[in-house]
Amino acid sequence: MSSRRSVMLRSLRAKHRKQAMIVGVVGYTAETWAQVKATATDPQCFEDTFEKWKDVAVSARREFQRSGVQAVEYQIEPKLFVDWCIKHQQHNDSQARAEFVSEKLSEAYKQS
Repeated sequence: MSSRRSVMLRSLRAKHRKQAMIVGVVGYTAETWAQVKATATDPQCFEDTFEKWKDVAVSARREFQRSGVQAVEYQIEPKLFVDWCIKHQQHNDSQARAEFVSEKLSEAYKQS
């Protein structure tokens, strides 16, 4: 392989490493978890307890890290989420929660 091609490949690899993928993950406190679950149209998607949810969430974030993906947690505030659901004609389900977090993190990253 030519030295020019080798330099180009190293440069592309370095650029790829710098552009880490970022994914938003839903975060809760024990109180907000209970509030969001109580109004969810899909409560079966929640773990039985906040502690179990927290264990699953921590494990998922570790897996993202291992695969080179930066997981950014966004704490859902139930009132803001309900207002967002009304505005976007959404139900409190896993898809809406994911969209809400994605939108809020996108807004935050645009500002920084």
